[in-house]
Amino acid sequence: MKPSGLRRALPWPLALGLTLVMASGGSLAAEHTAADQRVAALASSQAGDATATAKDEEAKRLAMALEKLPGLIKAAMARSGVPGLAVVVVHDDATVVLQGYGTRRLGSGLPVDGDTVFQLASLSKPIASTVIASLVGDGIVSWDTPVMDQLPEVVIGGRSLGARVTLRDLLAHRSGLPDHAGDDLEDLGFDRATVLGRLSLLDTGNRFRAAYAYTNFGFTAAGEAAARAAGRSWEDLSAERLYGPLGMTSTSSRHADYLGRSNRADLHQQRNGRWQLSGGRQPDAQAPAGGVSASARDLARWMRLQLNGGSIEGRQLVAAAALGETHRPQMISVPPADPARDPARTYGLGWNVGFTPPDQVRLSHSGAFALGAATAVSLIPSQGLGIAVLTNGSPMGVPEEVIAAFLDLVELGRVQRDYAALLAPVFAQMMQPDYPIVTAAAGAPALPLERYAGTYANAYLGDVTVTLEGDSLVMRLGPERRSAPLTSLGEHRFSYLPVGENAGGPSAVTFRIGAGGRSEAVVIDNLNVEGMGTLQRRDRP
Repeated sequence: MKPSGLRRALPWPLALGLTLVMASGGSLAAEHTAADQRVAALASSQAGDATATAKDEEAKRLAMALEKLPGLIKAAMARSGVPGLAVVVVHDDATVVLQGYGTRRLGSGLPVDGDTVFQLASLSKPIASTVIASLVGDGIVSWDTPVMDQLPEVVIGGRSLGARVTLRDLLAHRSGLPDHAGDDLEDLGFDRATVLGRLSLLDTGNRFRAAYAYTNFGFTAAGEAAARAAGRSWEDLSAERLYGPLGMTSTSSRHADYLGRSNRADLHQQRNGRWQLSGGRQPDAQAPAGGVSASARDLARWMRLQLNGGSIEGRQLVAAAALGETHRPQMISVPPADPARDPARTYGLGWNVGFTPPDQVRLSHSGAFALGAATAVSLIPSQGLGIAVLTNGSPMGVPEEVIAAFLDLVELGRVQRDYAALLAPVFAQMMQPDYPIVTAAAGAPALPLERYAGTYANAYLGDVTVTLEGDSLVMRLGPERRSAPLTSLGEHRFSYLPVGENAGGPSAVTFRIGAGGRSEAVVIDNLNVEGMGTLQRRDRP
């Protein structure tokens, strides 16, 4: 650990003595010059010795942590069964660990290595803020550029409020948009432009700059605004501004590039307690927020850039001041339970920003696709240290468990708690859907099925059609008109099985019946979390 100041580095009597000498003045100082010099020399020697001792202890703890890291990983993989994992550790501008474990694809026998490409999910966010920082450093945008200056079609909270929403607001999740705004539209297959345009339909209440709410598409809007200011697509901007110059040769913000990699980690989910290949996750719609794919080797270069103030190998790729702003707290993400004892948790621009004794900044971010990816990164800039863990299994805390235990060893010389036990309920809760799961048994409908058939619509979801096909109803949603059979639960309630990243089980579909005994509206529970799941009948007899 680095001492935080001269007094802390010295035994207290010498610190006190040095203070008294420095405070003395006039003839007293002149009279005792030789004594002063001896005291100063002794103090300097003691300070140097204390600093050297602290450095030695820090180096010993790091060596021990690196030695124990493989065991931490193997234990986490054995407990969880996650198919594949890659880890990278950087320290003092060098890659000190680059290792793969397990398999890229269950049943293939193909091993993970340091060049295996993983989907990063939300670990994409600090990478995206690095790209935008490069534009800020060159004066193309500022952190306080209003988003509507570049994306007039993205109106958040009405035109008056929307004109004030900046890149900083969106990157810090403080725009007022509701939590995970727009993710439901992505699950239905809507493209980026459509989702961003429909954010204007969501209520921001009084949350602007007053409340933290994590929003992939708010973050994506910031990336799109920056890209438009630069006259490039987001995907090209990222490659030209960061991936290419930094030498991240296997990194991309295009899903097609990930699919084209022969050495890639496929996504896996647990079903009935067993790991299986999932259907994959196509995140192009939210590329700035969750669409990056990269290898651990590439992430090592990016972490070195973060820890070196935007430079690498003598080249300043991102202005230090612009990059440093991404590391500063911008919004309280979790208020302290006890303000007298616990610090608030804060979010920067694409980073969680925390503080550990003695006043060390720790930067971190996790990524999670329920469809089969879990990632995490943590940096301690004061120690020039960073670690990233990538897995190809759905989130259950494995990257976070490994990183927390490793950093305990680095900072304390011991693992202070059972992180697997601590994180298990957190991730179990996180994986629960945010809508009520249907558990009711099937039952006969109250009306003939044709009375429910029709086209229903609202401005947010667009058209939803319900058709009678044979002796059952089929609902079709989204731009691709994906079909979803409806199962009657009795009365005017049905259920269907959502698909996509936010699906968690059967959702209710409830029809509202008009005076003529015909349905006039439908409420789809899993799409109604923010009150946008009620659709009115559009076809009239």
